[in-house]
Amino acid sequence: MRIREFKIKDREKIIKILNETNMFTEEEINVAIELLDEFLAKREESGYEIYSAVDDEDVVVGYICFGKRPLTQGTYDVYWIVVDPSLQGNGIGKRLMKFAEQKIKEKGGNLILVETSSQDKYLKTRLFYKSCGYEETARIKDFYKKGDNLVIFAKHI
Repeated sequence: MRIREFKIKDREKIIKILNETNMFTEEEINVAIELLDEFLAKREESGYEIYSAVDDEDVVVGYICFGKRPLTQGTYDVYWIVVDPSLQGNGIGKRLMKFAEQKIKEKGGNLILVETSSQDKYLKTRLFYKSCGYEETARIKDFYKKGDNLVIFAKHI
């Protein structure tokens, strides 16, 4: 597996992976697609960086999207990280996170934030962030909807 910049040919496979995870609502998937298209149209001017994890045949197995948080010095957000459900647990997600951390560090970043939901179906996601060295730093009650809190993880690099 290798990681390279997202290309237009990756778009449909990423959309398929987003759907196959059974984690995201239609609205959330539409936002992810919007960021993919924004990046394709404007590249770095979009404010996003998107990288694809690909197999030996250059087929996408996961991706990560991150960007600098506006009005900060050195703070970045990881907006999306998704791995093909059939390949989860093989270290692809951790490699994508380490890759993003290195890119962010090279750009002078020193703090990375990741936001997720408190819903039970996101427990594996929260454990993944912890396993990558991220600490839960904030929880906003009923953020997404009643009973669904925003959970913010952070890592200083």
